[in-house]
Amino acid sequence: MEIAGAIGLVTGAASGLGAETARVLHASGAGVVLCDLNEKGVAGEVERLGDRAIHWTTDVTDEVSVRKAVDAALQRFGALHVVVACAGVLIGEKILGKEGVHDLERFRRVVEVNLVGTFNVLRLAAEAMRRNPPSSEGERGVIVTTASVAAFEGQIGQAAYAASKAGVAALTLPAARELARDGIRVCSIAPGIFDTAMLAGLPEQVRRSLGEQVPFPPRLGRPSEYAGLVLEIIRNPMLNGETIRLDGALRMGAR
Repeated sequence: MEIAGAIGLVTGAASGLGAETARVLHASGAGVVLCDLNEKGVAGEVERLGDRAIHWTTDVTDEVSVRKAVDAALQRFGALHVVVACAGVLIGEKILGKEGVHDLERFRRVVEVNLVGTFNVLRLAAEAMRRNPPSSEGERGVIVTTASVAAFEGQIGQAAYAASKAGVAALTLPAARELARDGIRVCSIAPGIFDTAMLAGLPEQVRRSLGEQVPFPPRLGRPSEYAGLVLEIIRNPMLNGETIRLDGALRMGAR
């Protein structure tokens, strides 16, 4: 799919992977809807981008909220071609900790945001995309979701996060197979340890130590590298139904 002239919607766009993806899509000539619960954050991003960008306060777990974001894209730009689902939350909690068993509501909340929220965005985006006129190859849209290496090597204390991201990875192939009839491709990116807001509060020594665990390059991943892979997925029509690790050959240990 050609990016210039396409219309994209990015969730989790107030910071980190989502914000950088929105910037790169916009710089490549796309119109972009930036979605996040952090209204101030996405409004600031849109102000920096200028033309061809709007923001929408969005709760990915709420059907009405996501429908309104999709409708905003259709009303402002007339179509929706690309969706990148970056909204997510992370907690660390053991199943059997010193203070008792894993809190069920906290587990449920992580799955609700990371997995159910991703599916909510995917299904409503696909509904809009299927109305697009097909390209010469029959393509109508591209959906990119965000898994994690924790989906494959979840560490101790990551039961909720790993389960939610494994669900995102497992969703990718059946979604791609089903939506193929509508000319909609679906891929997921599974980042390793990236320099995002989730790590921003850690001391520099700890951040550096985390980066050194990566075989090569021995550093934290950059949001621009995630965004660059999003662009390649959009451009390359044979990328479909795949969860792509983006981790510098990192394989997470138990802790």
